[in-house]
Amino acid sequence: MALAGLAFSALAGVLIGHALWRNPTATSGASPSASSPLGNSRGGSSPFGSGNSGSGEGSSASGGPADAASIAHNVDPGLVDINTSINYDGVEGAATGMVLTPSGEVLTNNHVVEGATKISATDVGNGKTYNATVVGYDRSQDIAVIQLVGASGLQTVNLGNSSKVNVGEGVVAIGNANGAGGTPSYAGGSVTATNQSITASDQIDGTSEQLNGLIQTNANIISGDSGGPLVDSSGQVIGMDTAGSGGFQFQSPSSQGYAIPINAALNTAKQIKTGSASSTVHVGPTAFLGVSVESSGGSGAGNGNGSSSSPSGAYISNVVTGGPAAQAGLAPGDTITSVDSRSVTSADSLTNVMLIEKPGASVPVQYVDTSGQQQTTTVKLGTGPSQ
Repeated sequence: MALAGLAFSALAGVLIGHALWRNPTATSGASPSASSPLGNSRGGSSPFGSGNSGSGEGSSASGGPADAASIAHNVDPGLVDINTSINYDGVEGAATGMVLTPSGEVLTNNHVVEGATKISATDVGNGKTYNATVVGYDRSQDIAVIQLVGASGLQTVNLGNSSKVNVGEGVVAIGNANGAGGTPSYAGGSVTATNQSITASDQIDGTSEQLNGLIQTNANIISGDSGGPLVDSSGQVIGMDTAGSGGFQFQSPSSQGYAIPINAALNTAKQIKTGSASSTVHVGPTAFLGVSVESSGGSGAGNGNGSSSSPSGAYISNVVTGGPAAQAGLAPGDTITSVDSRSVTSADSLTNVMLIEKPGASVPVQYVDTSGQQQTTTVKLGTGPSQ
C-alpha cells in the first residue's frame, strides 16, 4: 500500500535498520520507552533506561578494534538521534544521523525520513533537540540530507575515504540502537566484504529495496542504527549503516550488517545540497496527493483489489481526509491512470510521477471510477513528506 503524493508505502521503506513502533494514541512525541520498538538490544537486555537515556553499551565481533568503546566515545558528539512520526498511520520511529556541517546539515538514510510528517533530532554533542526538514533525498540509493532548524556550532563527524576500505580491517558501527536515545551504543567488528548487493526487506509488510556497492561487516548493526556511522580504527567514517540482521531478510547471509560507502553517500549529499535534482535525486519539498494506493490491473498486481480485468494503474484504497485528492473528488475504489499527462501504471509509477511534480501545482488527474467510467479532475497538490 502506498500513500501517494507522497506515494510512499504506508509502512514500507521506513523499517530497514529503523526502530519503529505504533503509537495507539496517534500523537507525536511519545517516548520510545513507553512503546514496543522492533529489534533486539545489542547487549541482550532492554535498550531503554529511565527517560530517554541511552546505555552506550557495546558488543564485539571477530576482528573488531580492542578500543571500540574509546573510538565510539570520540565519534558520538558528531551524531544525532532522529525521531519521526507518520501521522497518517499513528506510527513513530527512531534512527541516527551524522552531522556534516556546524549549521546542522545531517546525513541519514532516506528510509529513516520516508513518509515522516514530523522529524526532530537530538544532537548528541550538545544535548539540544531541533525540528528538522528534509533538504532532499535519493530513493534509489537510500540517502537523505536533513537540516536542523536553528542549529549552529555543532560538532561534525570525521569523514574518511571508503575507496581505501579493505576486507579484514577493524570497524565500529555506532547508532541509536532500538531508538533508545541518549548515548549511542556501538558494535565492534571487521569488514567481511565490499561491493555487495542486497535486497533488504521490511519486516512489517514485506516490501523491499535493492542496494548496491555496500560494505559488509560482522559488526552487529540493528534497528535504530540506520543513518549512523561505520568508522575505522581511527574514528573516520567510512560508511553509513543502512541495514541490520535483526528481523530483516537479505539475499546475503542474515548474520551480516551493511553500510553505504561514505564516498557514494557524500556524492549524493553534495548533489542534494547544490540543488541538482535528477531522475533519482529529489530536492526540496515533495508534492502531496493524499491517497493510499496499491498496484492494480495489468498483470493482476496488487493485494487482491486489482485484477486482470481492472485498469492498469494505482488503485486508491484510502484518501487523506481533507487532502488534495479528497477535495478534488477522488475516492476509495478509483484507479488513477494518469497525473499531469504522465501515465500511471502502478503504485510505484505514481510515486515516480509525484517526485517530478511541485507542491502548489494544479494538475489534471485521470482515473477510472468504481463504475468503470473514465474521469478527469484537477488536483491542487499540497506539500507532504519525503518518499
